Amino acid sequence: MKLKIISGNANIELAKQIKQKLKVELSEARIGRFGDGEVQVKIVDNVRGADCYIIQPTSSPVNENLMELLVIADALKRASAKRITAVVPYYGYARQDRKSEPRVPITARLVANLFATAGITRVLTMDLHAGQIQGFFDIPVDHLYGMPVLLSYFKEKNLSDIVIVSPDAGGVERARSFAKHFNADLVIVDKRRPRPNEASIMNVIGEVKDKNCIILDDLVDTAITLTKVADVIKAKGAIKVFAAASHGVLSGISKQRIQDSFIEELVITDSIPLTKEGPTEKIVVLSIASMLAEAILRISNNESISALFL
Repeated sequence: MKLKIISGNANIELAKQIKQKLKVELSEARIGRFGDGEVQVKIVDNVRGADCYIIQPTSSPVNENLMELLVIADALKRASAKRITAVVPYYGYARQDRKSEPRVPITARLVANLFATAGITRVLTMDLHAGQIQGFFDIPVDHLYGMPVLLSYFKEKNLSDIVIVSPDAGGVERARSFAKHFNADLVIVDKRRPRPNEASIMNVIGEVKDKNCIILDDLVDTAITLTKVADVIKAKGAIKVFAAASHGVLSGISKQRIQDSFIEELVITDSIPLTKEGPTEKIVVLSIASMLAEAILRISNNESISALFL
């Protein structure tokens, strides 16, 4: 099958890097808006019988980028594409993955259903907020991990006396896996979240005094939790505090919070494009283009994805 790469508007720079790695051209597609904001799509290239990959994280503005992805998929389906893979390095609505209280939706499942209805036949994503979201799909999901990219960066820094900090109990498994690569201890922060985007630090389990601390999370949104954790472990005697996350959502005044905090660096990937608003001096962006390109090639050739992480 012919391999075709189509980019939405959510992360055009990442799509360009991927196509350079694959040594292919981006398929021509006209993606715009009608006067009232409706998404308008025309696939210019012939995609009949093609193996198509849509590069489109569903990041902010989430609803607009999600709708754009669905409309592109529908256009490809109606143009007789053989296989349509949504390359969604950041999966929006992933935090709404369960009924945390009565009369709330499970929106992560709803979005998964929308993918299939639009004609998407496979999903390639990275570091889902909750692993069980893979089970929400009735189509194959290839789940990548940003950890190798983040690990490589911190290993080059040659830090001594490292501890890895999980900012909540839910991230312990991720932090433990990261810590093994440094033969480092694990610290867990006991956190309570009274309401969305609010957090209260209750207790720090583990020793951070005279240590270089790396706070590890899957995403950074408002940075309220992240900066509070940094404040607490710095007050308990940490030498330096670094933070790492696969997805830099960075909404509102999050960049200013990071700039004003004890965090030396926030290391993220380019799964979501970094906007120019707000200070970015402390933010380091690592590329996942090579990993995504290799995964696309393996899917196209019906080869193993898990072998990427052996």
